[in-house]
Amino acid sequence: MIASVRGEVLVRRPDHVVIESAGVGYRLAVSAETLKSVPAHGKQATLQAELVVRDDSLSLYGFASEEERDLFLHLTSVSGIGPKVAIAILSGGAPRELLRAIAGGDAKRFQAAPGVGKRTAERLIVELREKVAGELSDGVADAEAGSEGDPRALARDGLMHLGYTLTEAERHLDGVEGESAEELIAAALRAAGDGAGARS
Repeated sequence: MIASVRGEVLVRRPDHVVIESAGVGYRLAVSAETLKSVPAHGKQATLQAELVVRDDSLSLYGFASEEERDLFLHLTSVSGIGPKVAIAILSGGAPRELLRAIAGGDAKRFQAAPGVGKRTAERLIVELREKVAGELSDGVADAEAGSEGDPRALARDGLMHLGYTLTEAERHLDGVEGESAEELIAAALRAAGDGAGARS
């Protein structure tokens, strides 16, 4: 298993890069998001990697972070989403933004990716929403372990950890109910997703 590739950038294209490591050039398919972090030709780069084995091919995919690679694995576990479609989805935004869209049920966000229709986007939400919410809740649990505070304050901090500003976090929490930080975050993300759907 190839978990990461580190070396000199030989090729940098819109859909892939080639990195030379120990005399071997590795061709890695990448998302537009990952490409942003890959330096110019001749510079050193490190990418997380995932080798996808098929009956007729071996394909290597590169990621700027483990978070993006984990999301890639989540996406390819959904029926109808192969590696190429997953890369197209990942090109639509930072991993944290996409995780928030999944947790918030924003199916339209994913229909913008080539190869993703309405049914596939809705299936993605159904199959991954609980899994993603669980991962986000784990992050909140870690925050709770290291600090004291009421659930709403912890939920606000959790939303800010996900990339929301203080103003956005407080707005999404306004009017939602829940007894724990996890419940409040889930409700806030649902509200944010409903709002995004209403605006689009």
